[in-house]
Amino acid sequence: MNGDSWFLDTNVFVYTFDETAPGKRRRARELVAGALESTDAAISFQVLQEFLNVATRKFERPLSADDAGRYLDRVLAPLCRVFPSVDLYHRGLEVAKRWQLSFYDALIVAAAQHAGCEVLLTEDLQDGLEIGELRVTNPFRDLLD
Repeated sequence: MNGDSWFLDTNVFVYTFDETAPGKRRRARELVAGALESTDAAISFQVLQEFLNVATRKFERPLSADDAGRYLDRVLAPLCRVFPSVDLYHRGLEVAKRWQLSFYDALIVAAAQHAGCEVLLTEDLQDGLEIGELRVTNPFRDLLD
């Protein structure tokens, strides 16, 4: 990611399994592979929780508990750098108020900032939005699917 530190939102992981959007799936898989090879990528406990919920309950073919556990161990856990704390929740509330974001979007932003990331990869917020030193980038903006 051009030397920047980056935070991956839940949708990046969800797209790695999405057979209906091959371009997004390919891009997401590249991002996750790059994250696992890098020391500059991070996720939070929230991304981990949201992904496991979606993967085991909402996928067209949900992951089994065993498959979800393997994905947790091999992909999510190695990237998880931010865990719940009262300070993180306070920062999330501040971000939500200042930027008029939902609490959960604000908590992702707060986690990315806590991890020291410069880029937040998500399609859930406005591409190009700058929140302090954090820049929101939609990694799928140029794809048609």
